[in-house]
Amino acid sequence: MSKRKLRRSALPACIALVLLAPLAQAQDAETDATTLDRIEVTGSNIPRSQVETASPVQVINREEIDRTGKATLAEYLQTLTSDGAGSIPKTFGNGFAGGGAGISLRGLGAASTLVLLNGRRLAPYGLADDGQKVFTDLSVIPMDAVERVEVLRDGASAIYGSDAIAGVVNIILRRDFNGVTGKASYGTSGDSDGNARKASFTAGTGNLSEDGFNAFFSIDVGKTDEILVSERRNRKWIGTGDIRPWGYSIEGSQFLTGFITPGVIDPDTGELLAGNATSSPAGSVRGADGQYVSLPGCATFSDVTPQDPNGGCLWEAGRFRSLSPSEKYGNFFARATFSLSDNFELYSEVGYSKKENVFHNTPSGVSGAWGYPGGPVNASSGGGATVLGAAHPDNPLGVAARLRYSAFDVGPRTTYNTNEFRRFVIGLKGVWGEWDIDTAFLHSSTVLVNKRTGFLRYSAVRTALSDPNSPVGYWRIGDDAGLNSQELYDFISPEIQANASSGLNILDFKASRSLMDLSGGPLGLALGAEFRRQSTKLSPQTYTDVGDIIGLGYSAYSGVQKVAVAYAEIAAPVTPTLELSAAFRVDKYQGGDTATTPKVGLKWNPADWIALRATYAEGFRAPNPAEAGDGGLAAFSTAEDPVRCPGGTAAPGATDADCAAPIAIITSPNPDLSPEESKSYSVGLVLDPTPSTTLTLDAFRIKRTNEISPGNTDLAIAAGDVVRADNDLPGVPNSGTLLAVSVDYVNANSTTVDGLDLDVRQKFELGRYGKLGMDLQWTHIRSFERIEPDGTRFEYAGTHGNCDVTNCVGTPKNRINFGTTWEVGNFSMSGIVNYISAFDNRASEGDTCANSFADGTDAPRGCRIPSFYSIDLSARWQATKAFQLFGSVQNVTDRVAPLDPLTYGSINYNPLHFSGAIGRYFTVGAKFSFN
Repeated sequence: MSKRKLRRSALPACIALVLLAPLAQAQDAETDATTLDRIEVTGSNIPRSQVETASPVQVINREEIDRTGKATLAEYLQTLTSDGAGSIPKTFGNGFAGGGAGISLRGLGAASTLVLLNGRRLAPYGLADDGQKVFTDLSVIPMDAVERVEVLRDGASAIYGSDAIAGVVNIILRRDFNGVTGKASYGTSGDSDGNARKASFTAGTGNLSEDGFNAFFSIDVGKTDEILVSERRNRKWIGTGDIRPWGYSIEGSQFLTGFITPGVIDPDTGELLAGNATSSPAGSVRGADGQYVSLPGCATFSDVTPQDPNGGCLWEAGRFRSLSPSEKYGNFFARATFSLSDNFELYSEVGYSKKENVFHNTPSGVSGAWGYPGGPVNASSGGGATVLGAAHPDNPLGVAARLRYSAFDVGPRTTYNTNEFRRFVIGLKGVWGEWDIDTAFLHSSTVLVNKRTGFLRYSAVRTALSDPNSPVGYWRIGDDAGLNSQELYDFISPEIQANASSGLNILDFKASRSLMDLSGGPLGLALGAEFRRQSTKLSPQTYTDVGDIIGLGYSAYSGVQKVAVAYAEIAAPVTPTLELSAAFRVDKYQGGDTATTPKVGLKWNPADWIALRATYAEGFRAPNPAEAGDGGLAAFSTAEDPVRCPGGTAAPGATDADCAAPIAIITSPNPDLSPEESKSYSVGLVLDPTPSTTLTLDAFRIKRTNEISPGNTDLAIAAGDVVRADNDLPGVPNSGTLLAVSVDYVNANSTTVDGLDLDVRQKFELGRYGKLGMDLQWTHIRSFERIEPDGTRFEYAGTHGNCDVTNCVGTPKNRINFGTTWEVGNFSMSGIVNYISAFDNRASEGDTCANSFADGTDAPRGCRIPSFYSIDLSARWQATKAFQLFGSVQNVTDRVAPLDPLTYGSINYNPLHFSGAIGRYFTVGAKFSFN
């Protein structure tokens, strides 16, 4: 980390005076203040009597989670209306953080959303999102042990420190349990695949007040089968890479490859310029005239019709790919509490999780561009191009020729992730004089092994394709691949591996008390201190440190953060209707960085049924080792090539693919980075007009500055810091297909997001017909604006941007969840509607349409990704006091996800619409409980 200091403001000094004044008054007070209430709310260290505070907190109970039928906590949290772009689904197995699952509040990224377990941090996932952003993996948390989830939807760095810019997700597990409960379920899709088997068991004993202790444990295990993209051919565009039937061109079908692009005639010289080709299972070679021709055997490998009019071999790149990966896991959680005296208790928590998943992706090509610490590698053109040797028996040209080939015979590129998570907490909690205290030591760690097969070793491939003295002979391709030996495949495609680990040690202490009685109640004070040491380490994939794995970017990092913390918080009910609150925190990082973050809040109750609230907070995110430590990154994204696609229109000799060109981005760490900073505001209204009606409406605004990101790719492309192929445009030198761009991590942009959150809950008593509960959550993003260092502004609200974050899912302006539950006797039934609004298929507001139909018109129709909704139903029957049957149907109407031709996180559909890709999904199960 750098030696720079974070920006300071005058506000901390004012808050400090507010905090110190009551302390001085308390010393002179002769009467004891009223004892504080015991309700603890995320976002505050001061117990209070009401759940609603100045900060907006969404409280989600266990019943709300169960009624959705979601298999994991991560899947449920990613349906929250406050989740947005940058969320990491388990289905993104080809991403840098494949195998993990993260939430991104407000679309500001998983790294800016702090996830807590019982109010304390967890060790981060071993693989950073996009190779840069460290985040918490939600899948390590045992589902059956979850009591509730509290989502703090404004900034909270003054309470919790770094990473809480967008908010906090606090997952609260059972604190005690007495009895035995078990649950088992089985799920399957309407296509009879993706079968999920789950079981959990929880047992506990002891009563803290009567026996002096309580101890329980919970075990949660599961196994889910893989679903392949090819197994959804009955769902329109979901199961195919060929979207020509829906009006797109060959080049406009992102996952249809193998086509040949002939060169064009230079009008000035009359010269035939070089053509290009994409990888196919038959293979294509480039002749002396610069044009590619396909090798024979296409019909053996591809059933795509019609075929390429230019003689290529079209095939569906997603044929081997997982729609949803296979997964098996086991989670364990145990907690014990012992009463030491009337005033103190000792508690301990132990957690362990092991998860294995397998994700299949398309076979590797033999060409392309990628990067490593030594720079970019270009296997498509120039001296590094992969060629078919002159003497190779499959070469019809008799001279060395550049080759485009997809290694069908090697098989899919497969990633095997095994992640182990451990957590241990031991603490002491109680009352000491006037103070409620809580102190604990936490150790948490992850160990991840990432193995991969099916990837090609660049040097070995070049040897086996072109060297007559190859130690394993020639690699026969296409129709003749059956002649190869296993020895050859072991040579060109060895198993590779990366190892990742993270560790977190925390020693914390906090205390709260009432200082004096104000007219509205006791004046509450909380003080705390913490020391935290966090380490992360990722070794690079085998051979990527020398750039020797085709198409696989380099990613490695290592570093340690040590932080000393002190904080204070005050809650002052100055009148029966007005409460003021303030918090101030200092985080001192080893190496000189110091963050001072304040927060102030106000809550006014002019009447019992109405409250107005507001907060202001400052926040920060410190650079992590992936950004400022040792290592580096070579990632992939898409970019509009201003040379081959000026103004969003393909130039003569170029194709539509150049308007969203896949490129390698080579990024280097920067030890001089400063922390990201933020300012957040919220203003809200809480209404309780009847005992059965609750409504909250909150406006929010978060501005994040000094954002850490790879340097601007557009500027780097414009500056010429790129690698290109040699298929130049007519009369335009160095204008070949864009392959790679080089940048550094920098503090550059600022982002401001503002909008509204609405939460409405209504209950109806229906007499002998039971009771009905209804709830609605709506998040509206009014603006999501990014400002570049040169002042350029990009508005992403209602568009497909920002595609610089994971998955390129876009920023729909509206997300709505509507739920209803009917309970009568021993039976209950629930329905959930999840709605995501339409958005423009543009990189940002005012930009040209990102895709077009074959006739040149904007695609999809009107350049809009349509809205999507799904309906989930569930039911429960309490057969006896001890036995329950339950079932659910997700996407009960079997809606198909809209076609999205731009996103790279999935094939032809947006990851936000995942349930529409899977289709209808059924789950049945049973539960028993004994006290």
